[in-house]
Amino acid sequence: MSKSITVPPEGIHNQLIPGTTIHGDIITEGDIKIDGQLIGKLETTGRMVIGETGSVEGEVVCASAQISGSVKGKIHCQELLSLKSTAQFVGNIITAKLSIEPGAQFSGYCSMPNDPSGASASNGADFETL
Repeated sequence: MSKSITVPPEGIHNQLIPGTTIHGDIITEGDIKIDGQLIGKLETTGRMVIGETGSVEGEVVCASAQISGSVKGKIHCQELLSLKSTAQFVGNIITAKLSIEPGAQFSGYCSMPNDPSGASASNGADFETL
C-alpha cells in the first residue's frame, strides 16, 4: 500500500493586482505580492513583496519583505527587510536585518533585537505610528 502525500506546487503565491483595494486583514501561509492597495493588517509566514504601485497602510507581520512601493504603519519582519530605491516607508520597523537602497525614503523608528522572532510587533519596541 502506498501513502498519498499532497505537495503544493512551487511558485504559488498570493497577489493583489494594481487597481485592487482591500479594506481588512489578510492572513496567509504563502508568499504574497502587493501591487494594489491594502488598508489593514497582513500576516504571512512567507515573504511579502510590495511592488512599485503597491501600498500598505496598517500592520505587517512576515518572515521577510521587499518593499518598492509605500508603507505607512508597522512592520515586524523576522528575517531581512529590504527597502528598494523607490520605497516610501513611514512608520516603525522590527527586523533582524535591514537593507536600505539609496533613494529609499524611511521616516520612523527601527528596532533590531537579537531574536526578532520572539518579539511581538507590540513588545519591546512599542512605537507610535507616525
